[in-house]
Amino acid sequence: MKVNAILLAGTAILSVPAYAQSSNQPATNRSAHVDSDPEIVITAPFVRDLNLLAGKSVITGDDLVRDIRPQIGETLTGQPGVSATSFGPGASRPVLRGFQGERVRVLTDGLGSLDVSNTSTDHGVTIDPLTAERIEVLRGPAVLLFGSQAIGGAVNVIDRRIPRAVPEKGYHVDAIGTYGSAADELSGGAGFDLALSNQIVAHVDGSYRKTDDLRIGGYQLAPGLRREQLAIAAEEAEEGHAEEAAEATERANRRGRVPNSGTETYTLGAGLAVINDGGSLGFSVGYYDSKYGVPERPGSGHHHGGEHDHDHDHDHEGEGHEHGDVTIAMKQFRADMRGEVNVNGGFLDKIRVRAGFADYEHTEFEGAEVGTVFTSEAFEGRLELVQADRNGWRGVTGFQGFTRGFSAVGEEAFVPPNVTDQYGLFTLQEINRDNWEVEFAGRYEHAAVRAGAVRVGLDEDAAPVAISRTFDSLSGALGFAYVLAPEVKIGINGSRAVRAPSAEELFSNGPHIATQAYEVGNPNFKTEKSWGLELYARGRTGPVNFQVSGYATWFDDYIYENATGLERDELPLFQYFQAGARYYGVEAEVTAGLVRTGAFELDGRLVADYVNAKLTNGGGGAVPRIPPLRVLGGLTARMGDFGGRVEVEHVTAQNRIAAFETRTDNFTLVNAGLSFKPFGRDSETTLIVSANNIFDVDARRHASFTKDYVPLAGRDIRVAARISF
Repeated sequence: MKVNAILLAGTAILSVPAYAQSSNQPATNRSAHVDSDPEIVITAPFVRDLNLLAGKSVITGDDLVRDIRPQIGETLTGQPGVSATSFGPGASRPVLRGFQGERVRVLTDGLGSLDVSNTSTDHGVTIDPLTAERIEVLRGPAVLLFGSQAIGGAVNVIDRRIPRAVPEKGYHVDAIGTYGSAADELSGGAGFDLALSNQIVAHVDGSYRKTDDLRIGGYQLAPGLRREQLAIAAEEAEEGHAEEAAEATERANRRGRVPNSGTETYTLGAGLAVINDGGSLGFSVGYYDSKYGVPERPGSGHHHGGEHDHDHDHDHEGEGHEHGDVTIAMKQFRADMRGEVNVNGGFLDKIRVRAGFADYEHTEFEGAEVGTVFTSEAFEGRLELVQADRNGWRGVTGFQGFTRGFSAVGEEAFVPPNVTDQYGLFTLQEINRDNWEVEFAGRYEHAAVRAGAVRVGLDEDAAPVAISRTFDSLSGALGFAYVLAPEVKIGINGSRAVRAPSAEELFSNGPHIATQAYEVGNPNFKTEKSWGLELYARGRTGPVNFQVSGYATWFDDYIYENATGLERDELPLFQYFQAGARYYGVEAEVTAGLVRTGAFELDGRLVADYVNAKLTNGGGGAVPRIPPLRVLGGLTARMGDFGGRVEVEHVTAQNRIAAFETRTDNFTLVNAGLSFKPFGRDSETTLIVSANNIFDVDARRHASFTKDYVPLAGRDIRVAARISF
């Protein structure tokens, strides 16, 4: 695996001259811009300028400071079409249009996070939002150019670790500090850019966050689990087991806090870039370290140690694992390179290169004892040839390579050691003719996944075998748009996407203490294939900005994981299946300037999204963990250097559930906040005080694997400050 990484790195580096990359335009303080907004600057590769096939939202400035949470998933839930996996405070990944895991890519400056957060919901993302300058949410078929895993969309986090421009004053400082009452959260992050010359810029950054157990607005357990525990208490009391009955009753009535949900995270990073008129070349290194608790599912008492004796009594009324609470200690070392050459030729305008390598490890502890150690070494590289605009025709063509060596060692290593290699060729082209625009994209990808010792099926006596699978896939998209007015566009696009199954979907077979489930894959899975169609309208008319999309996706051989209703090794058995599936949904965002009177401004914002997903064969029924209808409305007022904000978010109940899945009740969150800019409203220095979930309601995300025993935060008074100069 290391040889593959070195070869890919060498290919990428030799493909470009020594200087590359021009500076980007400065970020603004507005979020969720639409395509027609002249202030939007998408910095992700390929979709920076090409926008027919990709809907976009951007969160930056004051909005980012206000919404920052320990994990990237929770930071973005105010954006249209975005929910979160909300496994716990230490692990939450974005859910886009109902898709999560292997169908959503989380990127840092256009490259994957190179962790294992996409493989299991208990794995945190190794990107700290505290060090982000801006976060871009990208949706639609053009995002497939980041890889076949991006069928649901991509989240691109932009930081300053590799500088993009020489600071005007010779230096630039950004610092953020936050406090949150719901988890006694204390956090801070800072970055410093220094111009060593008129062409060389150095950067350093770091962050630290510590939280206690999460305070919640009601009972820890959802109503169904509470009834189950109370029934156990009644049964134990009837049998004369007073102590066991008291324990079950205590679990059923536990409220106020989620035990074992605290976190502690710190990051360090440094970078150096050379920037001139010909382009730029930059390098960076970073270290991420996080420790967080894994809240326990009631009734998950699991005896391990290599024995599979099914004659013992199930520990339904037991609390805790045999050796203590489960915690995860995660660390990643990462090195990156980014370059760009300004060719300015008749056909070729730029050559871009991006490469990253990460050495990742996380350990799942049971009390003080090491349970399982997961390690990963991964490399990803991209080479992009950007065409000059010739008579309204522009585009980009490139190569992407990815390789990962993954290993899990321990008594509960549910995935055998495996290696994944992926290589892709892609192109994205746009033609503009008067009021009509046409965009088409294509991607060819070859994937190879191999493991040396795979146990197939549920027969515990089956001998492990070596398995190697290769997949070739071809994906494409075609879009048409018509410009109704200078800032209003309507369009339609269609796509054909093919995704190779991941190593976890193929080879999982064993107990996983962090998810508290026995997980089983299928090494015989085929590629997952889909057809997609989207209609949209985006733009601005007068004081109103809007983006509205309706979409549908039809899958063949859709891969999903769901409970079976069975148990194995005293854990609920979750298995990966393959069936036909159909998704359809809508998402919309409208912002409007309502009042402009002297120095007073009042703006309104409305966000709504809905996804319906069902299996079309293999028994039918709903796809598991699909977010329900959500509507969010808010008002923002500004007067001089002061601002105020109030918003109401209502999430409906989710009654369309898969077999063995539990329903989720509706909830309404009310949030409010005040802001102050001590150096003027155009300054980036801001102080924000906010109250979230003001009425302390019990709220649970249906997309969460742990929703029945890990609700969202209760009333949370937050103070955040950003200093920038």
